[in-house]
Amino acid sequence: MIGLLKGQIYSKYKNSIILMVGGVGYAVTLGETLASRSVLNEERIFHVYTHVKEDALDLFGFETLEQKQLFEILLSISGIGPKTALAISDKGLRSITSAVKKSDVGFFTSIPRLGKKNAQKIIIELKSKLKDSVDFMFEEESEETTSILSALMSMGFDKKEIQQVLTKIDTTLTLEDKIRHSLKLLGK
Repeated sequence: MIGLLKGQIYSKYKNSIILMVGGVGYAVTLGETLASRSVLNEERIFHVYTHVKEDALDLFGFETLEQKQLFEILLSISGIGPKTALAISDKGLRSITSAVKKSDVGFFTSIPRLGKKNAQKIIIELKSKLKDSVDFMFEEESEETTSILSALMSMGFDKKEIQQVLTKIDTTLTLEDKIRHSLKLLGK
């Protein structure tokens, strides 16, 4: 499997490029945002997902490993193919994380080929798949979360431990109650 390619952008199409690597041109499909920022003759490194089907071998390129991992998580949701997963992941990790936290169905239905039922399914699946991944869920920390983190870290607790506990806290509680509840969970 191809996992990483470093080469020069030889040609560019709407959402794909030909990347010249050691005299071989690889066709790599990119998200719209990344494709629009790709410049001919530019030397680039892409994290690559190799999608193998009976009749095709497709390469999907990403700037970071985190973007590739998000794409793979989206692919693991039944009914989501690589083109839809690419369109979703192209929205950006912060936007997706925020939409999942808020259960924003409209965010996902704005993506072509996604209806309301699939959007709801994606939100439910991503909530469960991303809840264990602290890096995804706390990429965009609120002021309140930062306050809780600093208070509990000053008591000697580990940041990742705290963040995992915060995913289990009722969001309707006051700041003080959230800290108390976090302390109870961290003490277990």
